[in-house]
Amino acid sequence: MSAATQQRRKSSHLRDYDYSSPGDYFVTMCAHNKRCLFGEVIADEMHLNEAGVVVEECWRAIPAHFPTVALDRFVVMPNHVHGIVQLHPIPQPQNGAMNRAPTKDDVSIVGAQFIAPSLGQVVVRAFKARCTVALRKQIFKQEQVWQRNYYEHVIRSEASLQAIREYIVNNPKQWALDKENPERVR
Repeated sequence: MSAATQQRRKSSHLRDYDYSSPGDYFVTMCAHNKRCLFGEVIADEMHLNEAGVVVEECWRAIPAHFPTVALDRFVVMPNHVHGIVQLHPIPQPQNGAMNRAPTKDDVSIVGAQFIAPSLGQVVVRAFKARCTVALRKQIFKQEQVWQRNYYEHVIRSEASLQAIREYIVNNPKQWALDKENPERVR
């Protein structure tokens, strides 16, 4: 990729924002070239194919790899995934002792402090990477699965959280109008 292409690519990330900060984040990851790889919407309901089931399983497994991460609403759509990721603070050891040993994916240890995973580590390093490995083994062989990067939104209020939850739950019902739908009604 040329330097000019890299300079033109806009980032949705907030400048100087710490994406390992505790909070709620709305994320969207798109399939490479926005191809419909994960199933189809029939009668306003998402029907996952084999690849979609793998994606859903990888999404649900995130907290097993990152104990300080919780998941809220999510939906696997034909060519993208929407979800809410909740980053919680790292519990600090009491009396200088750790209550448990961290996993290699979980956190980094700097000195005697735990360092929280960033949203990018959770979404890209863990979720997208694990999905790609599993899908290539089972279904797609050497095909590229994901579009580079992801979209994120920092959720700053309870009202915003509720609106995004509703958007995610209703996403299959809106598929006919979705800009990511290659067959959308214009």
